[in-house]
Amino acid sequence: MGSLCVNLSDQIQVEIISKKLIKPSSPTPNHLQNFKLSFFDQIAEKTHMTLVLFYPHNPINSSYTLNYMVQQLEESLSRILTHVYPAAGRFSESKRSINCQDQGITFIKANVNCQMDDFLQQTRTNFDLPLHFWPQRIKNVDATNLFTIPLMVVQITIFQCGGFALSMSTAHPAIDGWTSFMFIYKWSKVCKLGIPAENINFMSFYLVNIFGPTDISKMFKPSAIFPGKRLDTKLVAKKFVIDEVSLLKLRDKLTNCNNSGVLSFKPSRVEMITAILWRALLHASQAISGKWKPSLMSFPLNLRGKLKYPEAYNPFGNFIIEIPITFEPKVTDMALQDFIILIREKVQKIINYCDVASADDVVDMVANLYNESYGGREWGANDDFEEFTCSSLCRFHMQEADFGWGNPSLMHFGSRHNQVFWLYSTQCGTSIAVQMDLKENYMDFIERDQDFLAFTKI
Repeated sequence: MGSLCVNLSDQIQVEIISKKLIKPSSPTPNHLQNFKLSFFDQIAEKTHMTLVLFYPHNPINSSYTLNYMVQQLEESLSRILTHVYPAAGRFSESKRSINCQDQGITFIKANVNCQMDDFLQQTRTNFDLPLHFWPQRIKNVDATNLFTIPLMVVQITIFQCGGFALSMSTAHPAIDGWTSFMFIYKWSKVCKLGIPAENINFMSFYLVNIFGPTDISKMFKPSAIFPGKRLDTKLVAKKFVIDEVSLLKLRDKLTNCNNSGVLSFKPSRVEMITAILWRALLHASQAISGKWKPSLMSFPLNLRGKLKYPEAYNPFGNFIIEIPITFEPKVTDMALQDFIILIREKVQKIINYCDVASADDVVDMVANLYNESYGGREWGANDDFEEFTCSSLCRFHMQEADFGWGNPSLMHFGSRHNQVFWLYSTQCGTSIAVQMDLKENYMDFIERDQDFLAFTKI
């Protein structure tokens, strides 16, 4: 399996070696054994979300045996679960709370029959290869069985060279992206530094005291509760790296006072990249369908630190708003700065509102926002419109998730249920990488779009 002439997509075989339940190192106290889910958990998508990190073999740490490495991962995972105790529980029958009786999370150990160098080389042209390393337990999870399996599943897959893939999948109705990414980052520090369980403290568990459960059937239209419709079409993934120099030149051009059509503000990198990608995708849609279609861009906003409540600073669970940003076709093609303005105005309006709003006002705002944009606006009541999601992970520390054997060399996200692009910092920290999950014909167009490619680097 050491030759690059072998197509790994046809050859990769993952063999499960063992499965076990990892439980908190200390029992969860009785008064914490019923963790109630919040309003934001109620409206989260009913799916499992997966993250895979790939760690090459590090010759410097060759003295560590694989058994020792797995043992360290298991022991540190047990310690961190003492603090993040709901992750080791199970959904109650009512699905409105988690029974936190230390049932444990599934931990899978596996081997794979290839070298990581070969794998990493081929992911440059085939970014579907990481799907082989999703936790085996969740490959067939949907709304029918989501609430019957553990909230968290972890799998470590060992390559023939000694490198490994660490994958973690979490139940979205209880755990959002921030919770998942913060968990794995802190777990890496506990593993590397040997932090005792009693010194682990990085999440709060009281969001439900502010945003308690409510009867969402009376607040939301049925189609508005879970933004982002699942697509039956097969989606493919590609990774691109955005060229920092090109972005800086674009920002200078857009904010140059001597230039016509300038912006009155300095756009962020995320705003510019989202605008570039959205416009390119609409060009793809127009080329494929022969017309400009209305479009909705969902822009997840992490609410932590954006409200006046201390309990809302870093809570476990879901605490995001899927901000809907809409494009409605005009006679002429919109300029890039028009998309940037669309994004800035809608997101900043929500941030400004949340800064002063009461909890009840925030709930009402979310319901009105989702009902208006996801619940069947006249232009979006059928399939003749385009829907995408942009999720920025640039403020997370996933590239620094060092368990003691170095940083990951590759990351892979998502669920492959809808068209998403994920933005995250590159390993050097100076550029932004984009993982795009798209319909195959859209991806074919994007890979040839010169306006988009002008902002990427090989």
